[in-house]
Amino acid sequence: MPDGRLRHVFTHTSWAPSREDSYERLEFLGDSVLGLAIARELYERFPEYPEGQLAKIRAHVVSRQSCAVVGRRLDLGQRLIERGADSVPREELERLSVNRNVLAALVEAALGALYLEHGFERIREAVLAAFADRIDYALTTYVDYKTELQEELARRSQSVSYTVLEVDGPPHDRRFTCAAIIDGEQAGSGTGASKKAAEQNAAREALGSLPPVV
Repeated sequence: MPDGRLRHVFTHTSWAPSREDSYERLEFLGDSVLGLAIARELYERFPEYPEGQLAKIRAHVVSRQSCAVVGRRLDLGQRLIERGADSVPREELERLSVNRNVLAALVEAALGALYLEHGFERIREAVLAAFADRIDYALTTYVDYKTELQEELARRSQSVSYTVLEVDGPPHDRRFTCAAIIDGEQAGSGTGASKKAAEQNAAREALGSLPPVV
């Protein structure tokens, strides 16, 4: 990546000659790049999900909190310190390097710069790889499919229970398979590294299998 563009990625507004010289414009662009990459992945990966469900998952994956997690893992805070070391007090750099909003902005600015340099298709897989665990987290933890299923069944005067079908793997690497049982019949199954995750995935499948209310 050209050094001039890289400089913009790691230039905070507090020391930029003008706001246009900071990472804000790249951040604006990268936000759309990330949103499109995640939206396309969810659209293709979950053809049975309605629009509202897809939007809820995407909103969490592209959130400030989620981007900050990715930025911390990619050590972008340290890159900010290195790029500003010659002109910015160390104390300020260290404070900014761990700030959630700054880390999230750095991720989006980097995505904006990569998009300008390489185009969307060439960076899409790398974006998805960086956010893969955030998608998994949204699917199994953030989006509470068990509660959604319970509320939907309550409107239908039905109820759900869960049962463990199988437990595989050694104690340090368990894989659980659980089933969601509705009116005595298995309506969905799911696997996960914990019983809770497996039940969430079973509830997700069960939600997708519910017949429309007429």
